[in-house]
Amino acid sequence: MSPSRIIELEMEKIAPQALWFNAALLVAFAALYHFFNEPLAFGFSLIGISLFFTGYLLLIVLHELFHLIGFVIFGKVPISSLNYGVNLKLGIAYATTNKPVQNPAMRKALLLPFWTTAFIPTVLGFWVDSQVLVFLGAMLTAGAFGDFVMYKELRKEKNAAWILDDPSLPRLHVYDHYPDHESTD
Repeated sequence: MSPSRIIELEMEKIAPQALWFNAALLVAFAALYHFFNEPLAFGFSLIGISLFFTGYLLLIVLHELFHLIGFVIFGKVPISSLNYGVNLKLGIAYATTNKPVQNPAMRKALLLPFWTTAFIPTVLGFWVDSQVLVFLGAMLTAGAFGDFVMYKELRKEKNAAWILDDPSLPRLHVYDHYPDHESTD
């Protein structure tokens, strides 16, 4: 069964937008941090830089893991249907399922990583006065840029639509009706 529509991220178009979004978020979060937490001053330390890069890598892994958790919790897919990895050619980490899920479940699975790896670290960073956590939250918010774009496109689809995540490219296959078993393998 062919999909009714395909939602595809154009990486050549999205990457520059995500970079600008990231830069704007870093400036905005830095300004907010220094407005609410301390006077405008930047301090760099080897420990701070190490914590940032370690935290960034850990949160990227967790971001993708939370997509998988979202597929299982919201989409009710079996754990055996999940796949996780890195596409070095595209420069992206990915988490996917080979089973279709209904549109509302896919939207939740798309945004779960934002809430857990971007929003929570940002709030926690402001609360415990950690500039590293605030900047990590900014970076992971920008890292969810593609998820936001796909979420926006899925909002245009009917809730009854079934969504199949592409196993190798940043795109979603939209089916008006539940796809047969052969098309999901």
